[in-house]
Amino acid sequence: MLSWDAWLLENELSVRLFFFFGILCLMATWEGLKPCRELHYSRWYRWRNNLALVFVNSLILRLLFPVAAAGVALSMERQGYGLLNQFELPLVISVFVAVILLDFLIYAQHVLFHKVPILWALHKVHHADPDYDVTTGARFHPIEIILSMLIKMLAIVALGPSAVAVIVFEILLNGSAMFNHSNISLPTLVDKFVRILFVTPDMHRVHHSQKRYETDSNYGFSLSCWDRIFKTYRPYPEDGQLGMKIGLTELQAPESICSLRGMLILPFKRPSK
Repeated sequence: MLSWDAWLLENELSVRLFFFFGILCLMATWEGLKPCRELHYSRWYRWRNNLALVFVNSLILRLLFPVAAAGVALSMERQGYGLLNQFELPLVISVFVAVILLDFLIYAQHVLFHKVPILWALHKVHHADPDYDVTTGARFHPIEIILSMLIKMLAIVALGPSAVAVIVFEILLNGSAMFNHSNISLPTLVDKFVRILFVTPDMHRVHHSQKRYETDSNYGFSLSCWDRIFKTYRPYPEDGQLGMKIGLTELQAPESICSLRGMLILPFKRPSK
């Protein structure tokens, strides 16, 4: 009988697809039944283009990186490279430590993509979505996705997390991104307690405000502690969850960048005056 970690390694793709589509359907249903904000643009039009971008990104990653992040981790594990491979830790503890460290990496990378102009040109594809729902969490330019994968692989080589830890981390990251970008609002008391540890939709929605000082806050995707530690935490938007404007002010016709073509060429367009 296979152990759970061996089973996970053998069924990585199936497990990841199960969680991706399962969480996507769950959050989409929740949004449909009880949305937090009224959407201003066609959900069907945005969804089919945002998900088309996900397909393009997945195809590019498969072509450029036939050995995925978990494969790199497995290779480092077998050769004994990386920080965590220097210690004899129980699997559960090593997975826990690796997930925490990788989550911090995502926080730091996110800050970097906001602060460096050439990286912001790519990342603003994510922020240019004029509405905010579960598909916004997967809307990233292909070049940003490639750079993110390269950064992740370098981190795996340096840290030496197990392949199981990388798979668990990627499932949690993708699930968190869909959850905290969803157009829902948790009850106030529930939100208050959940955000002690995890990023909630109301917390991350502030990050998508058109006001730059709000955009430059709440960078975390999974754990909320990094924003508090590094003083980038902003609990609420100035205009409230229903009053805040989503997207980028420099886009005169935000619906024009909802198309797949619009998203792909956005980083190379000159900003409007």
